[in-house]
Amino acid sequence: MAKLTISLGQMNIALGNPQKNLVQAERLIAEASARKSHLIVLPELWSSGYALENAKEHASELNKGVFAQLSTWATQYKISIMGSILEKRGLEVSNSAPFFAPNGRMMGVYRKVHLFGLMDENKYLQEGGSLVSLDLPWGTTALAICYDLRFPEMFRKYVLEEKARILLISAEWPQERLAHWQALLMARAIENQCYVVACNSVGDTGGTVFGGHSTIIDPWGRIVVQGGYEPNLITADIELDLVDDARKRISALQDVRRDLY
Repeated sequence: MAKLTISLGQMNIALGNPQKNLVQAERLIAEASARKSHLIVLPELWSSGYALENAKEHASELNKGVFAQLSTWATQYKISIMGSILEKRGLEVSNSAPFFAPNGRMMGVYRKVHLFGLMDENKYLQEGGSLVSLDLPWGTTALAICYDLRFPEMFRKYVLEEKARILLISAEWPQERLAHWQALLMARAIENQCYVVACNSVGDTGGTVFGGHSTIIDPWGRIVVQGGYEPNLITADIELDLVDDARKRISALQDVRRDLY
């Protein structure tokens, strides 16, 4: 599949109100399907926001609750879905990003490995212990969540060792550090010569204003599409052949000196 249509569901998340957020999410998924998108990416913790003091109440077990709802929507709307939600794992809760295929099958789930202390994730959540890349019809696709963006080694591993061609990032990135969001997304795309697909939330959620600007960046560092500060569904086509083109014309990935670093 050389051409892929992707939608970014930029939401103003209602803090601690899954019912309201699920209505928002389904509306975005339905519209993305109507636009013939192959994939929709939703923000980080889109079903609850950072209501972490009630994390266990808002979390779902794998294949139940919100996970089951996502599977149903993927099948109903014939679309792949990625976005992070709270996952209940015994007595622990994780910030987890499942990826559902259009047949409703969960292809994998990535649990955030870098917990963000400024949002108290380290107090309420269990950190993940592994990276997740998926062999999908359009090529190897790697999953990440928000704060992970600040750790380039993670994305380097995805690309050098797992041959990722697309990086999917689900985020709630504050507006006050929007410049960091934009610079880091650009850097990850250029240095890894791959597509970066990143969905952020917008608006005031529990006293924190999130910056939106959900973005798709191509392997040359060019912005394919970018949202603003308002809730919106942002859709664009990407050409996967550009990954091969960039990597052939500039052999940076082949020239990495693993014997030195």
